[in-house]
Amino acid sequence: MSDTTVEQRKYEITIEDAGPARKRLSITVAPEVIDEKISDSMGTLATQTQLPGFRKGRAPKALLERRFGKSVRTETKNQIVADAYAVAIEEHKLRPVGEPEPVGDLEAIEIVDGKPLEFAVEIEVVPEFELPDLENIEVKKPVIDVTQEYIEAELERQCTQAGEVVPVESGFSEGDRILGSGSVTKEGDDDPFFSHDTIDIIVPGDADDGRGQVLGLLIDGVADAIKGKKIGDALDFETVGPESHELEHIRGQKLKIHIDITEGHRIEPTTPQAVVDQYGLGSEDILREQIQIALEQRRDEEQRAAMREQICQHLLETVDFELPKRLSETQAARMLERQRLEMLYRGGLSADEVERRLAEIRAETEAQSQSRLKLSFIMNRLAEHFGVEVSDQEVNGRIAQIAAQRGVRPEQLRAEMIQSGAVQQLAIQIREHKSADRVIDKASVIEIPADEWNAIAEEKSAARKKTGSKKKTTKKTGSKKKTTSKKKTTKKTSDD
Repeated sequence: MSDTTVEQRKYEITIEDAGPARKRLSITVAPEVIDEKISDSMGTLATQTQLPGFRKGRAPKALLERRFGKSVRTETKNQIVADAYAVAIEEHKLRPVGEPEPVGDLEAIEIVDGKPLEFAVEIEVVPEFELPDLENIEVKKPVIDVTQEYIEAELERQCTQAGEVVPVESGFSEGDRILGSGSVTKEGDDDPFFSHDTIDIIVPGDADDGRGQVLGLLIDGVADAIKGKKIGDALDFETVGPESHELEHIRGQKLKIHIDITEGHRIEPTTPQAVVDQYGLGSEDILREQIQIALEQRRDEEQRAAMREQICQHLLETVDFELPKRLSETQAARMLERQRLEMLYRGGLSADEVERRLAEIRAETEAQSQSRLKLSFIMNRLAEHFGVEVSDQEVNGRIAQIAAQRGVRPEQLRAEMIQSGAVQQLAIQIREHKSADRVIDKASVIEIPADEWNAIAEEKSAARKKTGSKKKTTKKTGSKKKTTSKKKTTKKTSDD
């Protein structure tokens, strides 16, 4: 238990440990500080306020006190709390994670003349730990050749992406998109906390074991639920909000999802020649050459990503410190956004496939989510250790790369990312990549065949699935209904 008291600007601040990576700030503000701030506020009010029957700045102090005293005291209290919190953070060199949480009801605390103001808040902070030796870490580099098989598979994918969207009214099959209006309600509530007019579901296939994502939640039995359905029918699902979901209010809650099917779409793949014409290339041979170049670039990035993942795993295994007991909404949302950006940057996945992967991440066990949180702290410390910085030029370059993967204009994507706040997370992603690359530069790199690397990856994937199956965050209903969607349960109103 650490207990340190300082006094500056007549704020008495006590900092105590309140749990793993958590501090309690107990603050006492002297009466004279409060009186001075109130006097200043009332003086400013007196010079700027004009009341009926009095010239501007000439209203009696007593009248101003009766009319505005309560609001002035409330504003003064809020200013004092904010100022004292800032002093505590600066003086103790604390590194908060998220916003401070009041201890008790801060709104109920009132300023009383002649008495000190006392309040307390708790904050989660960046944990303290030391980095391990970063020299000569063994890293495997998968050696992968871009074969004709990969080229044909990518050509097939591009033919599908450029295909024609045709309406489907029934007989939905793998890859079809079902649209509808729907809502999500917590068990025991009468009214939904989320509703939307355009929810979409991608029909999963055999490779997905029938699992699909509905509103960002991965659910079993989606394929079976959709069998025999047609436009006008309804889908009803029950599931449990994942413990690591970015919305705390649905974590562990039983949820009921209702969707009325209004449309069905299917993509009819186009021909390679149509893709050639679309991109203005001279022939299919040139198209295949371009695909090979793109796949080789993607291969190089995948190799680098594989090595970065090994560095991250090594750091997770060799660094030990206590984590905050719970994942805040802000932390969960940030980590999820970084995962989204990572997948978009590496390419090879459609927007729907990215959403499915994100649903899988939401369904992770608490231990897996804590591991991601731990890694974010480690990578931040690693960046500080190397003094890694990210320039605007690097951010713009990464945006251009992602835009090329998505087939959109860079300026359009940048505007979208600025509006959603994703640019900051993109900068963090670049910083983490550069930090891991610094360690790779010092590593002992061993090249291994692609088959050997794939076997290792499959073994790890099987182990994760086995662990995850012990704690599922979703349930099938009696009517075996589940779904997948690009719209996520991130709103509390019917507006999106």
